[in-house]
Amino acid sequence: MLLNEPQPIHTFLVDDHETVLWGLEQLVKSAAPRLAVAGTATNCADMFTGIAQAKVDVIVLDLELAVESGLDCLKQLGSRSAARILALSDSNDPETCRRAIMLGARGIVFKKQSPDLILRAIEKVGAGEIWLDRSNLARVMLAFTSGVNADPQAAKIAKLTAKERQIVAAVVKEKGARSKIVAEKLHISEHTLRNHMTTIYKKLEVDGRMELYLYATKSRENLGAY
Repeated sequence: MLLNEPQPIHTFLVDDHETVLWGLEQLVKSAAPRLAVAGTATNCADMFTGIAQAKVDVIVLDLELAVESGLDCLKQLGSRSAARILALSDSNDPETCRRAIMLGARGIVFKKQSPDLILRAIEKVGAGEIWLDRSNLARVMLAFTSGVNADPQAAKIAKLTAKERQIVAAVVKEKGARSKIVAEKLHISEHTLRNHMTTIYKKLEVDGRMELYLYATKSRENLGAY
């Protein structure tokens, strides 16, 4: 390698869907020598192990991991890595976008966007720039401005991820149904549902499913999920 030859942007990829992860890996490899794959992971624990063992410039982090929230992983990344974060999402929820930026993400891309745009986002973030396309910027600005005078209940609800709101909606819709039924409706395991429910109880400061149901039926407008 020549001394003056530009170094690739070493990119670490995190997504719990193996097919998506494979596709991202092939996409980054196709952009060589500008980009290089530094490693991959399907969960936060493996991500932290991987980035500690490799040179990483950019972490592409899925915000909707199955068992854990990518936003919770994002909270820890600032103190554990100097890599820049590009958030990856399949949700258009403006609150999720706002929280990702507040937690340190340097940009947001959506899984439905074109491969060329995702590559461009990685390169821009790797170069130290911010990546927000026009429609995404509008979503984030709307979330910031609408939250200025939020009441305490709205502030609690704002902590929920898009996936958690979906689960709350299912709990209300399937009131009285066993956890197994709710999990089947959401296409997740009971174990995953329990993990999400524990996090939701903590964020909304409720004690159990009955309190969650009562809280959610009172806060339909703020939840906006059903």
